[in-house]
Amino acid sequence: MTIIIFIIILLVLVLVHEFGHFFAAKKQGIYVEEFGFGFPPRLFGKKRGETLYSLNLLPIGGFVKLYGEEYHESHKELKHKGKTIPASRAFVNKKPWQKTIVIVGGVIMNFILGWVLISYLFTVGTPVPNGIKIVEVQKNSPAEDAHLMKGDHVLYLQQGNEKNEIQTTNDLVELSGTYGDQEVMLGFERDGETSQVQIIPRAQPPKGEGALGVVITQDSVVKKYPWYQAPFYGLAEAASMTRRIVVEIVKIPAQLIAQQKTKVDFAGPVGIAQVVGEARAFGLNALLQIVALLSLNLAVVNILPLPALDGGRLVFILYEWITGKKPNEKLEQHLNTAGITFLLLLTVLITINDIVRLVK
Repeated sequence: MTIIIFIIILLVLVLVHEFGHFFAAKKQGIYVEEFGFGFPPRLFGKKRGETLYSLNLLPIGGFVKLYGEEYHESHKELKHKGKTIPASRAFVNKKPWQKTIVIVGGVIMNFILGWVLISYLFTVGTPVPNGIKIVEVQKNSPAEDAHLMKGDHVLYLQQGNEKNEIQTTNDLVELSGTYGDQEVMLGFERDGETSQVQIIPRAQPPKGEGALGVVITQDSVVKKYPWYQAPFYGLAEAASMTRRIVVEIVKIPAQLIAQQKTKVDFAGPVGIAQVVGEARAFGLNALLQIVALLSLNLAVVNILPLPALDGGRLVFILYEWITGKKPNEKLEQHLNTAGITFLLLLTVLITINDIVRLVK
């Protein structure tokens, strides 16, 4: 059952993304040859208007085929039902701003899906992060010396004018390690009142303990709003989640160069299916939370300026927009091919890692 639910979630996420491209292309007057549900081979197809809507064998997503999406089609007229489709309706012959709308259409739809789901969850009540709570203060630790107590909520670490808000357990672990043997101010909340203390995190804590000497957990609180307020709070939460995703992804290259453990836990299809299975045990709302998070992740990842992703294509469009010249066709094709190959290899490696982790 978990596999079926996972496939349905994947199908919904990809189809919503592709519908964004489809809708934007239609609005820009681009000839859409096909909107496919699943991936070929084709099982069934029906034309409505000028577009073929197809049902395909592999139920793992979908695709939109645009006329003139490839450079070799840019000057070629297309025959359809005895009519000639002009080259002006080809994707590559549209103005840069029009192509930009089509490319970002998928990302926008994934964000909207996340926003809608979060808004719905706010109408029925859903847990949201509520800071980091101390559940244990260890003996002879900096936290004990600073008189921190069980139940305190950690708000920030500050050194000079540099103030770092603590939103996740990883934030506190990472930042306290960065300030090893340095005096910092730790802001916390106790019984509804905010205060701060001086503390010196340990650069080399005892085995099994952290720099501060506390056991922490991600606290949460159930938030529920009237239906007419939920969309506004949902938008704010979706934007906040997206920002956190972007921040963590941006940190990855520097962390890898410094040979630090990244805070981002990569997961492939197997890992995501496992998370879906765990969420399923908590009911429909938990599943919808996962779908919302995955949709926002898909939006962010797709807009990254990497070959084969929407963001990579956007880079070439922006080049054309700024210079007034079309990018080198062969260069773009080679980079996209290399990007697809890299993403496939990365998916295989992550999937293998997921399987090994499950076996262990």
